[in-house]
Order: sequence, then structure tokens, then C-alpha cells
Amino acid sequence: MRYDYEVIAEWIAPGEKVLDLGCGDGSLLRHLTEVRQICGYGVENDPEKLLACVKNGVNVIQMDLDKELEGFENGFFDHVIMSFSLQAVHNTQGVLAEMLRVGREAVVSFPNFGYWRHRQSILNGRMPVSESLPHQWFNTPNIRFFTIADFDALCERNGIAIRERLAFDEGKLVLEEPNFLASAAVYRLGRD
Repeated sequence: MRYDYEVIAEWIAPGEKVLDLGCGDGSLLRHLTEVRQICGYGVENDPEKLLACVKNGVNVIQMDLDKELEGFENGFFDHVIMSFSLQAVHNTQGVLAEMLRVGREAVVSFPNFGYWRHRQSILNGRMPVSESLPHQWFNTPNIRFFTIADFDALCERNGIAIRERLAFDEGKLVLEEPNFLASAAVYRLGRD
């Protein structure tokens, strides 16, 4: 199980309504259902991943995340999650706004492209490949390359409150200089 699943589970109260955007095979929702007894729904666009969700017993809707979350009422969900998917959407600001429109809080995790090992790879003339960035440059789903500092600035610019931020390197908590020393971050967001 991924370390961010436990962090996210700690932020979710038992019985909450949760929407997971870019839910993949539904393993996070399945985990939250088991440990928090949530009422969860996933959104995914990849047909193979949709089938995996169904096999995992996860309620899933096929939808393109770059379009608005039409059909979802304002504030319907307690939490809207986007775990390691934000870097793969075109309309980053629109997706974040929609997450906070349909949910009381948003939870976002992403790889930190400012991580020192990633910087070192680029200095060595190669695109980084790591646990948080497992793909080669030619087959990566990532279209946005941003750092923890970039995301903090985006939140400030868009009036998004950062309620909590945890940074990690290989699953271990990073407390100092996260923009340089952390390979990934998990945020709990709300409206200002």
C-alpha cells in the first residue's frame, strides 16, 4: 500500500462521502471503504482502469477530468481526492476549483519535480525516473512539471487555503526543505 493512502485515510472521517478523481484501479477508494467505511465514487477515463475498478467493487464514472465535474452538486462530497494525477491534467486551475466546488475539502498528492535527485538527473542530461516518477519521458502521462513551491504559489494565487501539507521521500516524512528534499507531497486544501 502506498504511504499517501495512510495520510489520506487520517484526514477522512468515518462515513464521509468521497470522490476520487483519476482513481486508477480504485485501490485508494477500496482502502478508505475498509478503514473508514466511506461512501466513495471514482472518476476515471482509462477503459482498462475502469474495468479494474469494477473488479475491485468500486463505484466508478467514466469522465474526462479536464472538463468540469458537471452533474455534481456544490458541496455534495466531504472530500474530493486527486492522488498522483494532478500533473496529468491540462486544466489544473479548473480542476482544483471544481474539486473545491463539489467538496468541502480537497486532498491532492503529486510528485515534486524540484526534488534534488530529479534535478541531478536533469543536470546529468536525462529526464528523472524514480519511485514517484516511474515512467520514461516518452511514455509518461505527466504533462505538468511543477514543484512544491510552485503548488504553494498556485494555491496562494487562487485563494486556496493550505490546511495541511506533508512532504515525503521514499515514504519517509521530510520536515526541512521539502521543495529540495521531498520526492512527493500530500496536501489538504480548502477555501479561504
